[in-house]
Amino acid sequence: MQNKQLKQFAHNLIGSLRDLAPIILVILFFQLLVLQKPMPDVMDLLAGVALVTLGLTLFIQGLELGLFPVGENMAYAFAQKGSVWWLLLFAFCLGFGTTVAEPALIAVAKEAATVAAQGQMIENTLLAKDRYAQGLRFTVAFSVGLAIMIGVMRILKGWAIHYLIIVGYFLVVVTTMIAPDWIIGIAYDSGGVTTSTITVPLVTALGIGLASSIKGRNPMIDGFGLIALASLTPIVFVMLYGLLMS
Repeated sequence: MQNKQLKQFAHNLIGSLRDLAPIILVILFFQLLVLQKPMPDVMDLLAGVALVTLGLTLFIQGLELGLFPVGENMAYAFAQKGSVWWLLLFAFCLGFGTTVAEPALIAVAKEAATVAAQGQMIENTLLAKDRYAQGLRFTVAFSVGLAIMIGVMRILKGWAIHYLIIVGYFLVVVTTMIAPDWIIGIAYDSGGVTTSTITVPLVTALGIGLASSIKGRNPMIDGFGLIALASLTPIVFVMLYGLLMS
């Protein structure tokens, strides 16, 4: 088992180096040939690249060892249990919990609160900014939980995903027309940051595991699409949040 894990780690390490190589080449090209300046702090730069490579490798290794199997196994267990309500509750809690913990969402919410205070949308106090950031995070988390619930129901019922996507974008367009201008950009960005390092692996594993365990469902067709729904609903809900704040 240890030899297998070491081989997998080496494989992931090579993959990480391969994935980072284009970024490194682009930086070197523009720094040396376009700007024609030497690289500042070369040793720090090399150390940073090494840490990023190691971190990315360990992250991928962790997904393969932990998050993907957990998501798939729990989806299979709920499908075997046969309780739709428990499955839907689990889907909502998974979407809500992973989104609240998203580092990218925390950063965006904090920055949005600072800008809102500077623009006099809210009071320029620590308490007001914390409340605004927390409200934004929980609004996004609730919307993602709801989206995962709808996505799980789609897998159970066999609904075509394109109808749900069409309805979702229709709601996005409608809310964009009535939402305050200052919240629209934040809302669209919120849809992107929710589907990040923590949410994507678990939600993807949930969809694939659930579609694999239900007779008549194709994991390639029915197992994917949860992330698309999870990136749509925050846009709508954050703009509604902006309406309530205005």
